Amino acid sequence: MLAFQEKVLLDGILLEIVLHDDFRYRLRYGDLVEYQNGRRRVRGRTRPYAFRSVEQLRYDFEQDVAAQAA
Repeated sequence: MLAFQEKVLLDGILLEIVLHDDFRYRLRYGDLVEYQNGRRRVRGRTRPYAFRSVEQLRYDFEQDVAAQAA
């Protein structure tokens, strides 16, 4: 079941957050950063991502977005 969904346009880049109550997730910042169900993609490079908590997911995502936006 969908627990939370939000889409926001920030400086012309779409920020999308989707969280399900069964720990599926998608956080996306344009084409630059995407976290989705055990994988992390930054500038087209995909790596595994170990989900530990929603708080850690948010922190890691925000750090990657800040690094790409700088």
